[in-house]
Amino acid sequence: MTLQDLFHETTSALLANKVRSGLTVLGIVIGIASVIAMLAIGAGASGSIQSSIQSIGSNLVIVMPGAQRGPGTEVSAGRGSSETLTADDATAIAQNVTDVAAVAPNISTREQVVAPGTNTNTSVIGTVAAYAAVRDVTIADGSFITDQQNQDLARVAVLGPTTRDDLFGAGASVVGKSIRIKGIDFKIIGVTVPKGGSGFNNVDDTIYIPLMVAQRFLVGGTYVSTISVEATSASAMQDVQNQITTLLLERHHITNAANADFSVLNQQDILSAASSVTNTLTILLASVAGISLLVGGIGIMNMMLTTVTERMREIGLRRAIGAKKSDINVQFLVEAVLLTLVGGIIGIGLGWGISYTISALNIMQASMSFMSIVLAFGVSAIIGVVFGYYPARRASRLHPIEALRYE
Repeated sequence: MTLQDLFHETTSALLANKVRSGLTVLGIVIGIASVIAMLAIGAGASGSIQSSIQSIGSNLVIVMPGAQRGPGTEVSAGRGSSETLTADDATAIAQNVTDVAAVAPNISTREQVVAPGTNTNTSVIGTVAAYAAVRDVTIADGSFITDQQNQDLARVAVLGPTTRDDLFGAGASVVGKSIRIKGIDFKIIGVTVPKGGSGFNNVDDTIYIPLMVAQRFLVGGTYVSTISVEATSASAMQDVQNQITTLLLERHHITNAANADFSVLNQQDILSAASSVTNTLTILLASVAGISLLVGGIGIMNMMLTTVTERMREIGLRRAIGAKKSDINVQFLVEAVLLTLVGGIIGIGLGWGISYTISALNIMQASMSFMSIVLAFGVSAIIGVVFGYYPARRASRLHPIEALRYE
């Protein structure tokens, strides 16, 4: 049998019952589209999370209050709300830890912020001048907080672009205007460049004020929420992390690291943890979507077995006039593979459309990769072979006389 004859026989057989073939293909379409969409959503989420983590700064080591969990001298887990870190700890880190480019303590709170005729609830961060360099904050208009303003308890504020838009309107010129936080007037001295984000983790929906002002007038304490440390290089982060741990254990008079009242993370730790979580979720989502592919494959097997039964006399006639077992086997196998490939192509298009729509509507980021398309084609072909093999083998082993007698 030539390839042309095989193709003609295959398409004729499939088109003889368009509805049944279409419904069988639909199962594969739904399965492939689901897997493609889930992989794209997982990849997009992973990329978005990594981008957000990288946007908070480079070569970053973060010190947070709270008891660490787990043995070892490297405190790298757990985060609490205890008031165990101070600005003096940040000063000690800057003076005693090597390979440190900058240190920025900060305290974070959420407050109702009032502007003329409007108000909003947003994150207020009290910090120092070094915060802009450590956390990669760029000023679009005006200037950032200075150390002198911090020492002078100056009531000044730098707005994120989202906060500016909420209080004064999109793109408004706000430098020199005033806002009120907890009944205290603050003069706006700058607006930051947009970084992107959403929800409570939106760095654009933030107000920066001097650390000492935040401590005295907003939280009423001398503690800090976080100490951000910029290492001189990525390779130095681990050593900086270890030095900070040793220094703070000594300063806090803690002899056993297991009892530490702080925790230390470096940026690579955060990236690795986030990547692990998103990869696990992507695999889980793709596995759930893959169940529909299994159902689609069973549908193909069911259709092909039904087709074999309906075409008994045709098979017997072909065997009687000289067709080999391999010819019958190949024909039915090709029919099954063609169904899955057609379903795979349509499913890839549908999956891409779903991914594009999700991204276009800004529901979440979805990113399709070439490998996911290759995977979809490969899965389609495998399903066709696996679930088409038994019906094709059954057809090829039919005895010609028994097939011709079948009613």
